[in-house]
Amino acid sequence: MPSQSDAYVSRKNVDREPLWQNRQPRLSHLDIELTERCNNACQHCYINLPAGDTGAASRELNTQQWQDILRQAADLGALTVRITGGEPLLREDFTDLYLYARNLGLSVELFTNARLITPQLADLFARIPPRHRIEITVYGMTAESYDAAACAPGAYAQFRRGVDLLLERRIPFTVKMALLPPNRREREAFARWSASLPWSDGEPQYITTFQLRSRRDNANRNRLICSIRLNPAEAAALQIPSSERGWKNMEQFCSRFIGPAGDTLLTCGAGSSGCVDAYGRYQACMLLRTPELTYDLRQGTLQDALDNFFPKLKDLKARHPAYLERCTNCFLHGLCEQCPAYSWSEHGTLDTPVEYLCEKAHAQARLLGLLKEGEKGWEVNDWQERIRSSTIIKQVDR
Repeated sequence: MPSQSDAYVSRKNVDREPLWQNRQPRLSHLDIELTERCNNACQHCYINLPAGDTGAASRELNTQQWQDILRQAADLGALTVRITGGEPLLREDFTDLYLYARNLGLSVELFTNARLITPQLADLFARIPPRHRIEITVYGMTAESYDAAACAPGAYAQFRRGVDLLLERRIPFTVKMALLPPNRREREAFARWSASLPWSDGEPQYITTFQLRSRRDNANRNRLICSIRLNPAEAAALQIPSSERGWKNMEQFCSRFIGPAGDTLLTCGAGSSGCVDAYGRYQACMLLRTPELTYDLRQGTLQDALDNFFPKLKDLKARHPAYLERCTNCFLHGLCEQCPAYSWSEHGTLDTPVEYLCEKAHAQARLLGLLKEGEKGWEVNDWQERIRSSTIIKQVDR
C-alpha cells in the first residue's frame, strides 16, 4: 500500500516529456523568497523587514500567484524548490504552499530560523518529508547571546523548541552559525553541538561574509554591517578545513574553480535557475537585485525569462578599470566571493571590486600555501604549479 508521502510525488516518463531535452530539464531548481519579513531583527541581515510590516505584506505575491509559479517550475522540469525569506514560516499559507510543491513532485529545501516550527508543522514534515535537509541558521548558544544577536527577546527559547521538535521526529536538518559580536565566544560550543546532531558531517558551518543591504535602502544599516564583520584574516581562517573530508572537498573545489576569471561578469551559473523574490521579481540569483537585471513574473513567465531575458546577461562584461586590472587576471577567482551581487550591494555597480572580499581571499590563499606574504593574486603566473604543491594537496595526500 502506498505511503502518504508517495501521494506527493509526481512521476514522469522523461522520454516523452517535451520540456526535457537530452534528458536535461529546462529548469532543475528554483529559489523562492516567500517574504522579506522576519521575526528576527538581526543587525547583519541584507534583506529583513519587520514581521509586522503590513506594507510589505500587501505587496507580496498571494497564494494563487505562488502556486502558479511553482506549477510553471514543475512543468519546466524542476526537481527542487528552495524556500527562504525573510522567515518563510511567517506566511500564513506556508503549509498550503509546501503541500502544493510536494504534490507537484518538487523536493523542498527550507531555510528557517526554526522559531515558528510548531508540533503541527513538525508532524507535517515527518508525514510528508521535504526530501532535503532543513537548513537552520543559529544566532547563539545561550538565551543571552541569541536574543542579543537576533534583537528579539525570547527568540532562543523558540529556536530550541523548534529544533527539539525536529529531533523528536527525526526530521533531518543542518545548522550554520552567523558569527556576530554577541556569540563569537561560543564558536567551540556551537562546533560541539553541531557535531553531536545525528546528520552532522563534523565540519561546523559559519556565516561570516555579511552582504550589505541588497535593496540599497539603508545607509546607516550598511555602516553597521561593515562594523560587525570579522576582519578578513579571521573570516579566512574559519574557511580552512578541520577534517580530512573537508580537505578533500577543498582540493576538489580548487581543482575546479581556481584560475583567472576573465572579464565575463556572470560565470557562476546565475540565470540558469534564479530566484523569485516576494513581489514576483525573477532574479538571476538570490542576491542579485539590480532592478534592470530582474524580470517581472506578474507580467510574464518563467519560460520567457529563461529563454529570452536571462541569456542576455551572459554577455555582460566588466568595464571598471580596477576589475579589469585585478579581478580578470586573479587566479583566486574560486576562493573570492567577488561577484556582481556584492558589487551592487556595496557600490551600486556590477563590477567595482569589493575590497573586503579581496582581502579575505588573499588571506585564505596565504593560509592554503598559495600565496606568499605581500603577493597579489593577479600578479602570479605559476598558479597551477602552486596548487600542485600547496597545503591543500599535502593535507589530502598525508
